[in-house]
Amino acid sequence: MDSNSSDRRYVSAGARSVKVLVLGPFAVGKTTLVASVSEIRPMHTEERMTVAGELVDDLGGLTGKDTTTVAMDFGRVTLARDIVLYLFGAPGQPRFHRMVRSLMEGALGGLVLVDTRRLDQSFDAIDLLESAGLPYTVAVNHFPGAPRYSDAEIRDSLTMAEDRPLVWLDARYRHSAKEGLIALVTDILARPRLEPAR
Repeated sequence: MDSNSSDRRYVSAGARSVKVLVLGPFAVGKTTLVASVSEIRPMHTEERMTVAGELVDDLGGLTGKDTTTVAMDFGRVTLARDIVLYLFGAPGQPRFHRMVRSLMEGALGGLVLVDTRRLDQSFDAIDLLESAGLPYTVAVNHFPGAPRYSDAEIRDSLTMAEDRPLVWLDARYRHSAKEGLIALVTDILARPRLEPAR
């Protein structure tokens, strides 16, 4: 399961391809997660933030953030010999919701990254997945100095259904970041056969 990027250039013919989305609010670590787990060189559409962007992107409490995703991130990770994930990291700002809905076509589920300093900003991503009827896993990306809450408190704050998986991870580290994806795929495979979102 743990492989170096140079070991996984090719996907075996019998592998099951799974398209998943990585969603969450602005500056929650989606680009970081895709980059840390991808075994191919990830595609990013990050651009430098401008003064004009300060009018629409709330940087309150976020230090050192000077770029933002303007289309999507893309990566690939092999979870098992026969399961290959194609990751589509979507921008978190509401103005991109129409594009995110397009990215959902063919997806089997989503990983929602949340930040405990801004839990209220995670509802949009969860709502998008629920309206599309897609299963999702919530992954708390723990930032240094961010408050720690119990699983029950996070579930309550996000009004999460009991059957939705909840994991903790650090998006900067491959092994940790993969835990969220493993939880999502385990949940997808445990469900009755799903048709991809259209």
